[in-house]
Amino acid sequence: MNSAIRTISLSLLGIFLLGNASAQDNKSLETNLDPLINLPGAYGLKPEDLEKMFEKGNWNRNPYFEWLTKDKSRAIFKNKDMANLKVNLSLLNGEVPIEEAIVDFKDGKFLGVTISIFNRGDGGSISSSDFDNRFRKMGNHIGKQLATRPTRREAKPTQGMLTDGFIWISARGKAVLEHNPKEDGNIEFLRMRLARRDAQGAYEAATQSRAGATVKLSDLTKNVKRRPNGAVYVSNIPMVDQGAKGYCVVASAQRLFEYYGIPCDMHQLAQIAGSDPEMGTSSLETNAQLGKIDHLFKTRFECLAVRHRNGLVELEDNKYVGDSVPNEGFHKMVRKSIDAGIPLLWSLGLGQFQEEPPLSEQTSGGHMRMIIGYNEKENKIVFSDSWGAGHEYKTMNADDALKATQGLFSMKPIVR
Repeated sequence: MNSAIRTISLSLLGIFLLGNASAQDNKSLETNLDPLINLPGAYGLKPEDLEKMFEKGNWNRNPYFEWLTKDKSRAIFKNKDMANLKVNLSLLNGEVPIEEAIVDFKDGKFLGVTISIFNRGDGGSISSSDFDNRFRKMGNHIGKQLATRPTRREAKPTQGMLTDGFIWISARGKAVLEHNPKEDGNIEFLRMRLARRDAQGAYEAATQSRAGATVKLSDLTKNVKRRPNGAVYVSNIPMVDQGAKGYCVVASAQRLFEYYGIPCDMHQLAQIAGSDPEMGTSSLETNAQLGKIDHLFKTRFECLAVRHRNGLVELEDNKYVGDSVPNEGFHKMVRKSIDAGIPLLWSLGLGQFQEEPPLSEQTSGGHMRMIIGYNEKENKIVFSDSWGAGHEYKTMNADDALKATQGLFSMKPIVR
């Protein structure tokens, strides 16, 4: 979805910089993130601590980190290699290079961190010896921090267990170090999660020995909120930033899965779905990608409607079937899903109709968003983009939203 891709902002961070003034002169930041994984110090971090450690200085934008949410509950640290700025992230005193780190806070306190030690989408490739070195050093570090021995977890794709690795759980916290099965032929990713012992959601799910969501369908209605103006919307949906890649489909899926308490990330989903970040995605391709994902994570995927000629129709076996979905039928599907606490995956053409807040630049082309609410009183739908802070809650006229729709998809946990 090249035409729908934003230009990546300088969403980078650094800890223990080699002098702020020197870093600006050289436009190169060597950044060690050990404070995020050294215990118990990491547990004492608060959002304001990040802002004190990474002041903007003389940069036009803060080059060290970016908040992914307005409430400062999630921040992202990311490698960057630009003509005017280079940031290299690492762990263990610079011995282990990494691609990205996402830090979560809850109620103003450190909750956990998810670190992409390697992913092929950003890192390109990695030798077996380099992979083994990173894996061994990070595993040893986690064991020392949590003062416990790990439990081995092997991938069992038919049972929904998609990663190989180790799990650590102790009174000091919990962690997982995981990667795609080497039987896949390629090293796709190496990921680490470290969190407080009481952390829930994706952190809890990552350390489970069974697959599937940690949230029950019946519990999702607790996330449905209502505003005095008539808006009904789903809250507590984690935010990610798809970056400059055309990963809006898998980025939206990651957010939905995290909401359900399913551990994954867009890089893993892109590998499973066969997403091409450089290619546009039609409704049929979107349907195919999502259809490859759902059963592996113990969720049920349903294509509610796709654009065909002048209307929205059902899709069966990649064939358009049935009469056009009436306008009220579309809005009824939205209301039913939102009332149940289930956000919808929404593919559409950007730039066709006014939205609030307006797009910061003229943007067009195919894109995937999440419909997270509706407002019958004001005839609006509420949606969210996977573009970071400021894109959590947005609105559009409901009739315009219907006209812009290319596809509407539902994915929800399987009730056991």
